[in-house]
Amino acid sequence: MEISVEISYYALQNDYNTPVLEFLGKIDRQPGISIESGMMSTLITGEYNTVMTLLVHILEPLMEKYPSVFTLKIANACKSCQNQEN
Repeated sequence: MEISVEISYYALQNDYNTPVLEFLGKIDRQPGISIESGMMSTLITGEYNTVMTLLVHILEPLMEKYPSVFTLKIANACKSCQNQEN
């Protein structure tokens, strides 16, 4: 099942760019997913297990290193999923 995750990362420190760029750098190198970065959030699309495993491995180290808040929206009703069903 293909999913889309919209994720916003709020690094709670003065130099918030460093953790955000670290996050974007880590997700950008992953095979099997597509990434669309915007000003307020990033959209990650791919197979459920691939995306969720990626998030498990990336979020925990960032949260251990930086005070962080993440907001996520997860959907399986993405545009490409709808096209596959029709």
